[in-house]
Amino acid sequence: MTMSMTLPDPSEPLLVYEDLNVWRGEAHVLHGVSFTVPTGRVTALLGRNGVGKTTTLLATLGLLPAGGRVSFAGTDLIGLPTHMIARLGIGYVPEDREVFSGLTVEENLRLAERQGEKPRYHLVFELFPDLALRRRQTAGTLSGGQQQMLSLARALLNPNRLLLIDEPTKGLAPIVVENLIEALSKAVGETTVVLVEQNLGVAAEVAEQAVVLDEGRVVFSGPMRQLVADSDLAGRLLGVSIR
Repeated sequence: MTMSMTLPDPSEPLLVYEDLNVWRGEAHVLHGVSFTVPTGRVTALLGRNGVGKTTTLLATLGLLPAGGRVSFAGTDLIGLPTHMIARLGIGYVPEDREVFSGLTVEENLRLAERQGEKPRYHLVFELFPDLALRRRQTAGTLSGGQQQMLSLARALLNPNRLLLIDEPTKGLAPIVVENLIEALSKAVGETTVVLVEQNLGVAAEVAEQAVVLDEGRVVFSGPMRQLVADSDLAGRLLGVSIR
């Protein structure tokens, strides 16, 4: 089935959440979450562990049953199967990388190719030269940082209009984090991104907008600079501050 839509107005939000409610088993995780994601911007989805950040991404992708509305460029995603959501131009970088460890780097990337799209190998190898050098190396033998690069590369291989990126710097050494931030900043360009990130410093370097969740509800939505400038607010909402 082919789905088509009008390209979004850059002045309008690309992604809109309205009264999103999600249960995982008997747990009511998201309670009426509402916020917008501006077109061509990076929006950081922040909050302490267990507040519903990953659940928000999974519900967006149709991987969890949800109530309310999630609109992508005017198309309601609730009720659509995940493969159709992906075909609309939405890429996903999961938490904990989830590469195919027994396959080579090249095979992992080939699996990410989308029918009808021209894969952007030149872009991913320019951003992640280590992967170009290790095309025939099995993914399970890569370092944690290299596996994260591969996970990002799979999402960037196709010209997605929206990227959902979950905890890209989790468990990585500071020098690897810096390299990833640099590559991610170059890669996103005009692409719209929702970034889940525990490290407020990393989020502040990449994102222009911030949404903070607490106990499954939105407790802040606005410019990242406003959150970063108010150490009391950041401390209260996230338990951290930037100096």
